[in-house]
Amino acid sequence: MLTPWGERLNPAEVWPDYPRPQMERAGWSNLNGLWAYAVAQKDAEKPSEWTGKILVPFAIEAPLSGVGRRLQPTEALWYRRFVDLAKKPDGRLLLHFEAVDYAAEVWLNGQEVGQHVGGSLPFSFDVTARVAAGSNELVVRVLDATDTPGTYQLRGKQTLDLDRRIFYTPVSGIWQTVWLEEVPASYIKSLRIGTELSGKITLQPEIVGSGTLRSTAYFNGKEAATGGTTLAVPAPKLWSPSAPNLYDLKIELIGADGTAVDVVKSYTGIRQVGKVKDRDGNWRLTLNDDVIFHFGPLDQGWWPDGLLTPPSAAAMLFDLKFLKDSGFNMIRKHIKVEPRRYYYECDRLGFLVWQDQVSGGTSQQNNEWPKWKRLREDKKNNPPTDRQLDGDWPEWAHQQWMAEFKGMVDLLGNHASVVVWTPFNERWGQHRTMEVGQWIVGYDPTRPVNLASGGNFFPVGDMADEHSYPDPSFMLNAPEYKDFVRVVGEFGGHGWPVDGHLWKSDKQHWGYGGLPKDAQEFKDRYRKSVRTLSGLKSSGVAAGVYTQTTDVEGEINGLITYDRKVIKIPAAELKKIHQGMGL
Repeated sequence: MLTPWGERLNPAEVWPDYPRPQMERAGWSNLNGLWAYAVAQKDAEKPSEWTGKILVPFAIEAPLSGVGRRLQPTEALWYRRFVDLAKKPDGRLLLHFEAVDYAAEVWLNGQEVGQHVGGSLPFSFDVTARVAAGSNELVVRVLDATDTPGTYQLRGKQTLDLDRRIFYTPVSGIWQTVWLEEVPASYIKSLRIGTELSGKITLQPEIVGSGTLRSTAYFNGKEAATGGTTLAVPAPKLWSPSAPNLYDLKIELIGADGTAVDVVKSYTGIRQVGKVKDRDGNWRLTLNDDVIFHFGPLDQGWWPDGLLTPPSAAAMLFDLKFLKDSGFNMIRKHIKVEPRRYYYECDRLGFLVWQDQVSGGTSQQNNEWPKWKRLREDKKNNPPTDRQLDGDWPEWAHQQWMAEFKGMVDLLGNHASVVVWTPFNERWGQHRTMEVGQWIVGYDPTRPVNLASGGNFFPVGDMADEHSYPDPSFMLNAPEYKDFVRVVGEFGGHGWPVDGHLWKSDKQHWGYGGLPKDAQEFKDRYRKSVRTLSGLKSSGVAAGVYTQTTDVEGEINGLITYDRKVIKIPAAELKKIHQGMGL
């Protein structure tokens, strides 16, 4: 099954877009394209012969990779390509990987330059000392255990189980852009951006070498403010879904002689998220001190031809524009970290993004997940401190989970669109919940925390989240949730299979509440669920998340088919429904 963008894909121009929009430089080279690959036993040496070509950045299991082969936990996936340099760099040369699933080792010209563990986050190596003018051999080795018991690997919805229902095809290897970047000897390695409603912008750079910061903010191409690590924008244009105002930033690293030794382009949206009680005593979510109801879809971010990797930026933008045109103001990004350009588009278009941590750890199949106590059930005999409601992880596994969680928060923390952190989805890998919740509340006090969406409730963070299918519900009179923002983190899931656009025509299709008899009943069920959510909004619920944007493999409960070729309910019709229900 291919999407329209997969059908038109040119291997010579695959993901040519600059991969890091919030810190852009002019000097970069894209290494996407055809690489040599080989699969061997995981303890084998570097292959002497290569099997064929694989199209980076698509995982080996993805049809667009040109391979479409499963990688087993007992195997290693090897990559090789040659990089031609006209001359050695004058400053430094950085080798960037936007994401490799799951554990990677990298060699350049036969010498190891580094290793990385974690399948969803960018990493880079300074390879200045390893490169030479002319041809340079780049080799990458990847291991991926997916959901092998005992590995505690973070993998989201990936599974090795063939009878997977709501779980999907594994993704192994390079699955986001690989690129080279030339930087000076002293340069800005990373940048943390903070904003206040007054117009104050704070910049916290990590600098390699030495220098001071000089910064300029622009709005619609006109200079708005100048400064160093702080800028004061007068009468700031605030960011919101209805007015996604962004300020462009020019950030210079100034050397001892007063000249700029490094220059990066960035941007920010000035906004503030929070919560407030309404006149009935219900906690509501706020944006720029105004109450706002968050309403949007659960978004898996999966593609039939690219799996975790969208076929192109245009394909990714298609989904986002559909959601915007449908009148949604929020997206719950479900246990996946998208390419960085995704969050740039959310900033630009104006979405409130609830960002899930990628789940992992113990195995559902082995009954190793903690006991699940739903919010709507009686909890009097199962207080939140009951260890049955929390997983028991070894220290090393928890530390890796925390490293990936902190890495995600650091990666996405500058985006105006990202407004909620969700450490756990349901009970999937839920462990040390109070400890995790207390950590994230302290580490990022600027965003609400939805500690365990639909999972086991613990009294930390900001939200109590119920998953209710097919129609939304919440125990509004339950006293244990009165001090929390009450949200329905998943509802709906109404299925409608569209002939000719199914991932597998012989597969048992998955939807909640049984399949409707026709397309009209599918629409009627959607209207009923939205009407129910509207009633809950009036009674104290602050947000609702509909399952889901698209069909995914055996799940046929999307608003769009998996191949993105059929929109089941037109965007204009959805928007009219939502506005008519007061959402």
